[in-house]
Amino acid sequence: MSDKQPKITAYLKTYCGWSEGVRAIMRKYGLEYEEKDIIKNPAFRWEMEQKSGQPLSPCVEVDGTMLPDVSGEEVEAWMIENGKIEKVDAEADAPTNSACSDEEHEAMARGEVPGGKVRFID
Repeated sequence: MSDKQPKITAYLKTYCGWSEGVRAIMRKYGLEYEEKDIIKNPAFRWEMEQKSGQPLSPCVEVDGTMLPDVSGEEVEAWMIENGKIEKVDAEADAPTNSACSDEEHEAMARGEVPGGKVRFID
């Protein structure tokens, strides 16, 4: 495994179970990453689609390798298999392989934040 932190760009939705799963893996391993919110900035969605060749998110680019339409669980497995991180046994602080619930989708359609709170990750 390299001592160098991987360069990570994550194309995520503002509120999404899959996107939060990717964020949970980044927090679990203390990884720095650039988050590109494809909902708040349509240019990031276009960039994601050009780089990944498809429209589904999340997409995570690690050291130049694009992982299209992945869960946090899949990102973690890929990074371990490719020597980017060493596996830790700690649990992630959010589900890493889960879609949004119907309630969350309904709240988003109404313009509400699921769960009534916003968490910003530096």
